[in-house]
Amino acid sequence: MDIIESVKMAGTTLLANKLRSSLTMLGIIIGNASVIAMVGIGEGAQKFVSDQVNSLGPNLLFVIPGSPEAQSRPVYPPQNLVLADAEAIAEQVPSVAEVAPSLNGSEVISYRNKNASASVVGTTPAFLTVRSFDVAKGRFLNNLDLQRQENVVALGSELADKLFEGKDPLGEYIRVKNTSFQVIGVMQPKGSSFGDNQDMNVYVPLTTMANRIVGRTSPYGLQVTFISVSVKEGESMNKAQFQIENLLRLRHKIVDEDDFTVRNQKDLLNILGNITGALTLLLAATAAISLFVGGIGIMNIMLVSVTERTKEIGLRKAIGASPQDILIQFMIEAVILSAAGGLIGTLIGVGGIVLVGAVTPLKGGISLTAIVFATGISGGIGLFFGVVPARQAAKLDPIVALRSA
Repeated sequence: MDIIESVKMAGTTLLANKLRSSLTMLGIIIGNASVIAMVGIGEGAQKFVSDQVNSLGPNLLFVIPGSPEAQSRPVYPPQNLVLADAEAIAEQVPSVAEVAPSLNGSEVISYRNKNASASVVGTTPAFLTVRSFDVAKGRFLNNLDLQRQENVVALGSELADKLFEGKDPLGEYIRVKNTSFQVIGVMQPKGSSFGDNQDMNVYVPLTTMANRIVGRTSPYGLQVTFISVSVKEGESMNKAQFQIENLLRLRHKIVDEDDFTVRNQKDLLNILGNITGALTLLLAATAAISLFVGGIGIMNIMLVSVTERTKEIGLRKAIGASPQDILIQFMIEAVILSAAGGLIGTLIGVGGIVLVGAVTPLKGGISLTAIVFATGISGGIGLFFGVVPARQAAKLDPIVALRSA
């Protein structure tokens, strides 16, 4: 029998039972859409995490107080990092480009009758380049501000809009913990990073933060919350981390467990990438189960079809159709069902990715690999699960078929 003629006949048969054919395809449609959407959203999650880490700045190391073991305990590790540690890293580690110590706190910021809760970051001029921030208006902190412990601030863009509502904030005074600060700059929008809205931050000189807002709490010097370190070259990250760890062990006279931890930005990116990759694989595997279920649905419907079409099969065999012709006929019907379901499922999956990207921060990617995989699997499932009913139809004896009809 001509293949084209078989395809036409299969299409006519399937269209004659539109509702049944549609319900049969439903499992394949859901499976394809789920696999494509889950993989695309998973890729979007990986990109989102990567952007979040990279937004912190290029080639970064973070020095934070407490050993890795101490940070997992319910008791918060002691704040034993000081400004002198940051200065020593900048002076004595050759692979380091710049160092930006930070002392963080949370305060209510006031301007006239408006109040807002914000993170106050005491830092140095190097923060601007280490953390890849830009100034939209005015200027950032400078070394003279640190030396004189000036009451000056640079505001995050969202905080400036909230307090001043379109008015130029430069030169105006705000209150932080009952102390007046002059606004000298407004930062470019930066967005959120790991749940912290950086556009709601207030940046003040580190010395001012320590002496007039937080107060000095460390007997070893001017305390800092953590130290951001920018490395000159990405290939030197591990080398710089090793040198910083050795330097701080000498400075802190450590003979046993470290009282600090150095976090590598690349290690963090790899860890988070592995986690999101594993979750994507898990979601895709879970969604793929529906493809298998859809294949079983195709087999069930085709078996019912064989039973219902016994007379047709007997007549076709009686007028000369070979078992191979009957086999091909039913196989083509199964493949058409799975292929059509795969195409519709692909369109729905791609639409789901676009919709998620429009309403969430996850800008999912449309994975051609996932589309080829899902449609290929759905076609293969239709072929595989169509074999049993097709062979059953091909083996029917024409005389028995006509009698039973």
